[in-house]
Amino acid sequence: MAGNTTRLGELLVREKLISLQQLRQAQDEQKKAGSNLGYALAKLGYLSEGEMTNFLSAQYRVPAINLDEYEIDPEVLKLVSKEVCEKHRIIPVSRTGSTLIVAMSDPTNLNAIDDIKFLTAFNVEPVVGSENAIAAAIERYYNAGPSYDEVMAGFEEGEIAFGEDEEEINIGELEKASEDAPVVRLVNMILLNAIKRGASDIHVEPYEKKLRVRYRVDGVLLEEMSPPLKLKNAIVSRLKIMASLDIAERRLPQDGRIKLKLGKGREMDFRVSSLPTLWGEKVVLRLLDKSNLQLDMTKLGFDEGPLNDFKWAIGQPWGMVLVTGPTGSGKTTTLYSALSDLNKTSHNISTAEDPVEYNLHGINQVQMHDEIGLNFAMALRSFLRQDPDILMVGEIRDFETAEIAVKSALTGHLVLSTLHTNDAPSTISRLLNMGVEPFLITASVNLVLAQRLARKVCGDCKQPVQVDPQVLYDMGFTDEMVRNAQLMKGAGCRTCNNTGYKGRVALYEVMRFTEGLREMVLQGASTAELKAASIKQGMLSLRMAGNLKVAEGKTTMEEVLRVTMQD
Repeated sequence: MAGNTTRLGELLVREKLISLQQLRQAQDEQKKAGSNLGYALAKLGYLSEGEMTNFLSAQYRVPAINLDEYEIDPEVLKLVSKEVCEKHRIIPVSRTGSTLIVAMSDPTNLNAIDDIKFLTAFNVEPVVGSENAIAAAIERYYNAGPSYDEVMAGFEEGEIAFGEDEEEINIGELEKASEDAPVVRLVNMILLNAIKRGASDIHVEPYEKKLRVRYRVDGVLLEEMSPPLKLKNAIVSRLKIMASLDIAERRLPQDGRIKLKLGKGREMDFRVSSLPTLWGEKVVLRLLDKSNLQLDMTKLGFDEGPLNDFKWAIGQPWGMVLVTGPTGSGKTTTLYSALSDLNKTSHNISTAEDPVEYNLHGINQVQMHDEIGLNFAMALRSFLRQDPDILMVGEIRDFETAEIAVKSALTGHLVLSTLHTNDAPSTISRLLNMGVEPFLITASVNLVLAQRLARKVCGDCKQPVQVDPQVLYDMGFTDEMVRNAQLMKGAGCRTCNNTGYKGRVALYEVMRFTEGLREMVLQGASTAELKAASIKQGMLSLRMAGNLKVAEGKTTMEEVLRVTMQD
């Protein structure tokens, strides 16, 4: 296999598709990740998977296949096991007489061809597919659990019906109903489908005449299914049992956690919150997938200038760095990325979080417990007795926390924290309103970063769009941006569930606290004046950052208008 990879690399260099230096870097990445050369080149951005597939197809005179547009017969899939497909990164596509057509990312892999010949007793004819498309096809065809209709077929008519009076439900009966095989399968399907769809939250909501399950995908809630209303108590109880909550207590909110073990050592955490509403308990689950946590700051969506400012701020020996934005705007990921960058043996790092979302090796993470008095302020005081270098406070909510955080930043510690404000300049006003003195703010704050997440245009179905230049000028585009804009929009395909969007890109507003801004704060300048001065010194507002991403074809104007305000 190593010989094949070497030869393929040489061919790519000879055809001038990549340079020798790019080949070396891709081979290093390949060794590190245990992937094939094509995947490594695509990951580094030197060659797209489509270009690699077309090259292999032409080089070895083997047809290429787009698996997204191809429906594989279940009878053909039975001929090769999932384990063999994963081992060789192949998938059977169709059968003609005694010949089995197999999609492969590497058509020169004779070991795979011989293996399939031996196992199936068929002649094997390879076609070329991209590694990602093959992996997605294996996941789609071999891991497809029962459909919603199949699960619902497990319920008999009139089964698990409860009395109208909520208070009279028998707890023993409820527990038994929640462990019924069809209910267990339905709840498992709700959780697994959310993982497959890349959802960040699941909402299970009871109403007077309807039970609704919604997924938040790329920041937008979409209705997924509407199970029969009579199952609401059984579904909620099943989720509460999985999260080790009290199913008898249905009048108070409760919080818990579900840990699911998936294949290949992958673990998925669900943070569970139940809330009593007018028509029963609503349950919201937040999905925490550590394997998807992106901690490389260069890949978060920063432009070069703002990234350098942010790295400068977290590289200072003391002072405060504040990250601001609404819930779900990626503040935690940005802070974790900063901590990951700072996480060295020479630093003692402590964090106070509510809740701790991801475990980071080498960092002392403390979970808040308000009910016993362990809040952000108490945790911060304790940290200062623990010989700290870097502190992270989940959120500055009150004067007490703000005061200790500011004083910690003034006594030789680097403090990272979040606030809920609409943009970077208004963070200063928020601290002043909390009661922090202006001279303390100017002496402690190094940088304020505001952020939002906008949905990305789907890479599989994106297509250029023409827009009237006047519309772009109204959005705040400059003449140069209008001239060079490459606007894209997703047509909708299977990959993005016909939404036209897949994944998200972050928009950043980075306000470096310069001497000029400090002087303005001491003189009592308004938020609008601070914003105007920051933009003058080179800060990109959230709307400007969004416009740049629109001009690059990464997101759409509708998304930028949805998540940012007019400057």
